Amino acid sequence: MPAALPPPQHHWVLPFAACASDDWLPAVRAMPPAASRHLGKLLQGMKLVHTDSGDVRSLTPPHERVLARALGLQAPDGLIPWAAWQHLQGGGAPAARAWAFITPCHWAMGREHATMTDPAALDLSEAESRTLLAAMQPYFETYGITLHYAAPTRWLAEGELFRDLPSASLDRVLGRNVDPWLPGTGSVEARFGAGPPQTETAPAGGSVLHEVKSVGARKMRLLQNEMQMLLYTHAVNDARATNRQLAVNSFWISSSGALPDTFHAKAQPDTAVSRSLAHAAFSDDWAAYTQAWTALDASEGARLLALQQGGATVRLSLCGESNAFTFETAKTGIFSRMKSLFGQQPLSVLLEQL
Repeated sequence: MPAALPPPQHHWVLPFAACASDDWLPAVRAMPPAASRHLGKLLQGMKLVHTDSGDVRSLTPPHERVLARALGLQAPDGLIPWAAWQHLQGGGAPAARAWAFITPCHWAMGREHATMTDPAALDLSEAESRTLLAAMQPYFETYGITLHYAAPTRWLAEGELFRDLPSASLDRVLGRNVDPWLPGTGSVEARFGAGPPQTETAPAGGSVLHEVKSVGARKMRLLQNEMQMLLYTHAVNDARATNRQLAVNSFWISSSGALPDTFHAKAQPDTAVSRSLAHAAFSDDWAAYTQAWTALDASEGARLLALQQGGATVRLSLCGESNAFTFETAKTGIFSRMKSLFGQQPLSVLLEQL
């Protein structure tokens, strides 16, 4: 019986390795073999160790589920407590309080729905962000929520309302219609209809969504309406309009939930999360997407391959919008290697299963 391998020393997580867009598959199939040369060799020395099967309509995308599983942050869909985790990592008390991220953002208003613009496009300064936080804080306080500044487009929000309030990841809604993903929207059928979701209105995900009936969801919708009215005439936005910058006209709630008092994170390998594929997908730029694959293969792919060939145990998680495959270094003979899941097939064959 072969000796067991040591725990993985390195973990590479690739969000949006597959996408729901109709333009994704033709772009990936058109990539030359050289674009995944290192990745192909890396996978030939690996075995599939975990499959995360999900639903395209879940609130939590596969890559967040993969990272949460690695840490031991198991929670229902939309309630992986990343905000509470960040608070704890920042030296906060491990009390089981409820937290969420609040992202000041811009909704592009169309004739039928609002579309979420990438918050990075705001180029929001710290001074602007802190001014808006101070103006919004009293309104949040009426709902028992305290805001804490973390970064220009990320605030920590503490409040009991977030304990059982599922929220959609920003990665579900960027560049897409916000309506199906708002708190309190309801069941899968209510949010997307009985048929399969359309890319524009139904980004991707994992587990089955549940009804959101809480009072907290209704309060968050009211608060969002109040903040849209406040922000419409705020001096920060007047100044931004003068400078031809996008207005901050709403906010997004994500990563809601609470950590138990007894929570202890699992020991983690060195983890790299590559976001270049995601950014290209959000922009619907498939030329940039395929270029990102080539660059990732030449950088992180080559690095992990060298580590694996040097005897290190490495892990790779390829994440789509529904599912994720996690591979790990395996001791394989020549015959097993020939039967490798990846083998000599094009990368697209494997990615289509995501």
